[in-house]
Amino acid sequence: MLVSRVKNHAIRQHRVLLSLVVLGFLIWRSSSRVRVTDMPAVRVEGLNANSSRFTLNGEPIRILGGSMHYFRVPRAYWSDRMVKMKACGLNTVTTYVPWNLHEPERGAFKFHGQLELEAFINEAARVGLWVILRPGPYICAEWDLGGLPSWLLRDKNMKLRTTYPGFTAAVNSYLDKLIPRVVPLQYMKGGPIIAFQVENEYGSYGNDSQYMSFIKEALVSRGIEELLVTSDNRQGLHRGGLKGVLKTINLQKIHPEVLRQLEAAQPDRPMMVMEYWSGWFDVWGGLHHVFEADEMVPVIAELLSQGMSINLYMFHGGTNFGFMGGALGNQPYRPMITSYDYDAPLSEAGDYTPKYHRLRTLFRGYQSDNLPMMPKSQQKKPYKAVTVFQHLSLWEALVYLEKPHHSLRPVNMENLPVNNGNGQAYGYTLYETAITSGGTLNSKNNVRDKALVFVDKVFIGVLDYKTLELAVPDGKGERILSLLVENCGRVNFGKDLNNQRKGLVGDIVLNNTPLRNFNIFSLDMKPDFIERLQSTKQWKSVPKMLTYPAFFQGKLWVSGYPADTFIRLSGWSKGVVFINGQNLGRYWSIGPQQTLYLPGPWLKRGVNQIIVFEEQEADVSIQFTDTHDLGMTIDV
Repeated sequence: MLVSRVKNHAIRQHRVLLSLVVLGFLIWRSSSRVRVTDMPAVRVEGLNANSSRFTLNGEPIRILGGSMHYFRVPRAYWSDRMVKMKACGLNTVTTYVPWNLHEPERGAFKFHGQLELEAFINEAARVGLWVILRPGPYICAEWDLGGLPSWLLRDKNMKLRTTYPGFTAAVNSYLDKLIPRVVPLQYMKGGPIIAFQVENEYGSYGNDSQYMSFIKEALVSRGIEELLVTSDNRQGLHRGGLKGVLKTINLQKIHPEVLRQLEAAQPDRPMMVMEYWSGWFDVWGGLHHVFEADEMVPVIAELLSQGMSINLYMFHGGTNFGFMGGALGNQPYRPMITSYDYDAPLSEAGDYTPKYHRLRTLFRGYQSDNLPMMPKSQQKKPYKAVTVFQHLSLWEALVYLEKPHHSLRPVNMENLPVNNGNGQAYGYTLYETAITSGGTLNSKNNVRDKALVFVDKVFIGVLDYKTLELAVPDGKGERILSLLVENCGRVNFGKDLNNQRKGLVGDIVLNNTPLRNFNIFSLDMKPDFIERLQSTKQWKSVPKMLTYPAFFQGKLWVSGYPADTFIRLSGWSKGVVFINGQNLGRYWSIGPQQTLYLPGPWLKRGVNQIIVFEEQEADVSIQFTDTHDLGMTIDV
């Protein structure tokens, strides 16, 4: 009897608790005041650009958009960022689609988890945002190879972004998988997608007169029915565009002659800035670019006063997780940092900025309804510093890689016989060969992009774009020369896209004699390799005299609900950080970026495993802070 009363009491307590949880959720939902867009019962017409103003379903509409890339933002935060966009007064979200993530190996497609594009688009609809989709296949975006998969470069004759048969065949195969996923999400089929962009800034790149028509037909023939647009910057506007497709412009400051040129090219059609650059990207060794709100907001206000639609690139930049950052190719070569904060209205971690508040005030004047309430930002925690306690040298870790490829001559990353015949896309490649003398080692400028050079595992120097020669010390007998070559990021914009093969792309010579007979290890640091490292029993206690390159391991204890944080690696030189198997990206002491963003959803309660790959110099401490540090700043 007593047991029965206790059970009934526990059940009543459980029901009360459950009711309170549900009530609290409903109150939160109500207070957030985020509504699904009032979808018209009957959709007669999609986004129309046949007059000086856009119309949607026959009603005038001004596009107030913001760019956010689903692949740069943890999936758990998609909704949060979109709700903040809606609360700022935006009605549209735009995103690129990165081919190189969705088809990492030829014929092997990924559209799940972090890459579930349909879920991202449906979430936008739930929040009440229209979608402009920019499917490429080239996207720029300061993303490795502009979003094109590196396996395309296995073809020595490849001509990217042209009607070269090898390229168009690959594009067709990719779009056969991508486009059917988004066709049902078009506006006229009940979805939120109101427009599609054809390629990206082709006016600044190509002269293949048939290419843009090919991309347009590739979309239309697969069922794309909504408005098509092109997007070009000031320099490419006169060469870009496509008959029957709306031209849009990319800019940061108003140049009246450019706006006049756009208007003259398509009179009595809507004017739109597809990319209003809210900030700028950063490169390693540079400064952090900022574009002050006092400069930005008046420009946007002027564009709106002229009746234009606008999309802020970026509204929320996110992060180049892993090895996915691109590079500038014009001399000198400059790779992108891990952060893609972009000095955007929402910071890399999704926090409000002065720009956000100023824009909210401005956009409020273009709304017929009150704006939704602003959600709270995620909590940040300065977790207790972690002391690394285990060490595994690169040389000891080689046994956890695939067997090396033996080759008479150097082979570039993309043409290595790995990853099911798709080559190596990212990370490091180790080239080893025997030498019998010292002397002058010359790269012939065939290192892409940076090589740490060792003789019998002893570091002797770096070869890169600036340093082409090294002195190899004399020694007795046969010794092993090792070059650990890093792909620091493929160029994402400009005329050099076809020349982005990485690793050793040609001969290196010792005393003017080409080296031969290489063992080549692919060190792409994919999740399966990190998993093997985590489970191995070969880790050793951190020695007093550290050796490099090396992997270091530590444990982060999280009590309570995991929160966002930022990792600071003071005293470390250059490398990569993995948390619970997730590649957070590169760190590099040359800056500007001083901390790495660690999203709370990638942590768990209890023990979290940290592995750091360090190239040259390490501290034993990994610090955490609740404040992001992107380094010294410079005005755009």
